Amino acid sequence: MAQMHVMAGAGDKLDLPVIKTITLADLTEALRRGAADFWAKPSHYFLLALIYPLIGIVLTVWMNGFHTWPLLYPLIGGFALIGPIAALPLYEISRRRELGEEPSWRDAIGVIHSPAMGSIIAIGAMLFVLFTLWLTSAQALYENLFGASPPQTFGAMFNQVFAEPGGMTLAIIGTAVGAAFALVVLCTSVIAFPLLLDRDVGAYVAVETSFRAVMHNLIPMLAWGLIVGISVFVGALTLFVGLAVILPILGHATWHLYRATVDDASMIRTMPHGQRP
Repeated sequence: MAQMHVMAGAGDKLDLPVIKTITLADLTEALRRGAADFWAKPSHYFLLALIYPLIGIVLTVWMNGFHTWPLLYPLIGGFALIGPIAALPLYEISRRRELGEEPSWRDAIGVIHSPAMGSIIAIGAMLFVLFTLWLTSAQALYENLFGASPPQTFGAMFNQVFAEPGGMTLAIIGTAVGAAFALVVLCTSVIAFPLLLDRDVGAYVAVETSFRAVMHNLIPMLAWGLIVGISVFVGALTLFVGLAVILPILGHATWHLYRATVDDASMIRTMPHGQRP
């Protein structure tokens, strides 16, 4: 029964939220409101936001010590993959501010007590698997082009990509493979985590609704994915420090994107849990 709840939610029927049509203007509004949430009480958020650049710096030091520079680009991209999980406290802050409350740090961390946490963990595990597959693919591509001996420094890696034969192939194919993984993550999780925090609908419905939201609003959602990707890359160029502001704003904005995309009340009633495919 616990497993059934994780996959299908708390109700006795499979409820699918109704998707609304959004435009590029809704993305701008979501970012505006996300920035407003961030700056409302930045003293609360900087503590949480520092987690992101610290992880990035640790990863960079690790790569420098173990000579795994070929994984730098996919690791940076990984922030976009696993970011939706880490942004859960930010969704909660935006949710509470929407209700007219003054959320605290304790309120943000309180998401761990959400009744949908099992479903959130299930989708988070899926994202972690995708992240691992991305890193494995990147490593395999590099070794296929340059062999098993990685460059010793970032400068050597840079020279390898832009001066040696196979460098452009690595950049182009690596970017295409990363984009494919990012597209899968976008389709399956762009609104899944905010939805679960708002309604305990289960992992299956959250992923299915996220997929429908992307298919129904393909151009705006692809534009959103591009905004997230470029923002993460720009933040990484500042030695990850810029992520302390960029990622929280994106996290808050994702909540407002969810609100713009999913109808507040309307649900499509489907078959009972025991009869679903």
